[in-house]
Amino acid sequence: MANQRLLPIKNGYNFRDLGGYPTADGHQIKWHRLIRTGSLARLDQTDLTVLDNIPISLDIDLRAPDEVKKDPDRVPSQAKYYHLPVFEADETDASHSDEEIAAQMQQPGNGYHHMIDVYHRMTTAASAKQAYQKLFNLLLNNEHGALLFHCTAGKDRTGMAAYLILSALGVEQKIIMEDYLLTNTVTQEFRNHWLQDMRNHGASEALVTNRAALASVAPDYLNTAIKSITKNYGNVNQYLNNYLDITPTEIKDLRKLYLD
Repeated sequence: MANQRLLPIKNGYNFRDLGGYPTADGHQIKWHRLIRTGSLARLDQTDLTVLDNIPISLDIDLRAPDEVKKDPDRVPSQAKYYHLPVFEADETDASHSDEEIAAQMQQPGNGYHHMIDVYHRMTTAASAKQAYQKLFNLLLNNEHGALLFHCTAGKDRTGMAAYLILSALGVEQKIIMEDYLLTNTVTQEFRNHWLQDMRNHGASEALVTNRAALASVAPDYLNTAIKSITKNYGNVNQYLNNYLDITPTEIKDLRKLYLD
């Protein structure tokens, strides 16, 4: 099913349909309704046709303003575009150059600890709260077509969004973690080639290791967010209700819209 959910996009990566995931109460997510992706900035017309055939009704861009200015989306023809920045700057470093990363990431463990901090802040930052609240409002008003949500790499800000959406729809936590970690599988070839190229150009092993931590996902990352949510709100359902202000009635409405 992992291959079935991977969209045939040539000039972007990590484009995945969330359809088919089962819920704890025996339903499953509808296909072609929820799409999580990386950047849309370099899509060609063939790629856009793939998205138009779904079709995409909403394009939700979770990137920071500077990322959007540098690499604006190529928006699918039937989609309405919304910019909902999780952070005001690219805290995940997904859009930063090797030179910028090298200046910060010479000590072993810097990359890992940076990502742990990012995931904690995605549960507490005011900008993240506002972005995810607006995302759910758009989900509740999307009766036809697919809502596509993305950042630069499609793994952290997008991964957190997917965690919240799948939790709201009643997908079990184990399955949500499997979907989150699928990023590593579908980007492995690209990531390995890129890291080897860094070694070939003389990068230190500490820098390569830190860059690998920034370019991948890990259970510890998402679990950091989950622990923060649990500590402050008890569980993800209470977080959705009491922090993101999504009512039980709205949860039922979401399930009517997105579940078979």
